[in-house]
Amino acid sequence: MIRKFKEEDIEDIMKLWLETNISAHDFIDSDYWKNNYDAVKEMMPNASIYVYEENDLIQGFVGLMDGYIAGIFVSKQLQSKGLGKELLDYAKSNNSKLFLNVYKKNKRAVDFYLREGFLVSSEKEDENTGEIELSMYWGE
Repeated sequence: MIRKFKEEDIEDIMKLWLETNISAHDFIDSDYWKNNYDAVKEMMPNASIYVYEENDLIQGFVGLMDGYIAGIFVSKQLQSKGLGKELLDYAKSNNSKLFLNVYKKNKRAVDFYLREGFLVSSEKEDENTGEIELSMYWGE
C-alpha cells in the first residue's frame, strides 16, 4: 500500500536511501552518500514523500518536490518486481509533469525512466561527483 510519509518513518526511509544509493551508484565512493546522509535527512520533511508499506515494513518510497522526483528507492529484494513503477505511476497520477536528474552510468534507472515515457532534455556534469547526469522529463 502506498501512503503519505509520517515522521516516524524517517529512520526506515533513510536506511533505504543510503543502502539503495550505495548499491545503485557503485561508480561513486560510498563516502559521498554517507557524508550527505545528515543533510538529506534534514531535507526529507520538506519533500512530499510517499512510502510503499507491506506487512508494516517500508519497502520503497518516492520523494517529490514540486514535480521534481528527488528519487525512487526500492529495497533490494523487491527491485525489478514492479514496485518502482507503482511508485512512479502514483507520482504521475498526482502530477501532470515530472522531471528528474539521473546519473548516466546508472543504466538500470535510465532504462527504467525511458521505458516509462521520460525523455532526456540535457546532460551535464554533477559538480559534486564529477559524473554525468541526465535531466529527464515526463508530461506536457
